[in-house]
Amino acid sequence: MAKIFLTSNGFFTDTIKNEFLTIIKEQLLNPKAVIITTASPHKETNKYAIKAKNDFIKMGIKQVEFLDIEFDEPNKLKQYNIIYINGGNPFKLLYHMKKSGADSILKELVKQPTIFVGVSAGAVILGPNIEVVNYFTPEMNVFELNDLTALTITEKAIFPHYDSKDIFADPSGKSIEERLTEFERQKNMSVTRLREDQYLLINV
Repeated sequence: MAKIFLTSNGFFTDTIKNEFLTIIKEQLLNPKAVIITTASPHKETNKYAIKAKNDFIKMGIKQVEFLDIEFDEPNKLKQYNIIYINGGNPFKLLYHMKKSGADSILKELVKQPTIFVGVSAGAVILGPNIEVVNYFTPEMNVFELNDLTALTITEKAIFPHYDSKDIFADPSGKSIEERLTEFERQKNMSVTRLREDQYLLINV
């Protein structure tokens, strides 16, 4: 059974780290981690990708690699039992997930004892769609995606950084909650809010 951590900031708190370590000890004999850097500015030199790798190493995970599905062979994902999807541009990430076929590989890995960590954009694309991103930040859709269907590995639609007003400033002065409520009403769907220090653990 796969387990999925949906987060705004990855291993942001000791609570998240401890929960993750507990699951590793219970589920994986030989943990091997890969960090998908595709969505991130500067890819594997992105400071959050580097932090994630350092966090893994400090946890005692000896094999930690970066992988960019825009350029790297996505079948390499099958070598790992920890899949960490770094944040960045959700449209770019989803575009390359589908183009490379990595989306199908991740759906197969869900059927195995794999641990997923979705961070920000990485958490959003594991859900049913990225409609909420398009609603809040349509300017990020540099690939002009029309089909916003995501990987549907989980049915949870995630809104990360819920408490970061500076990221989602609105010229009209509406709060994040007001805009999210409007979105949910328009789309007839429910969105799970995640603050910077929160996470959601899902068993698949």
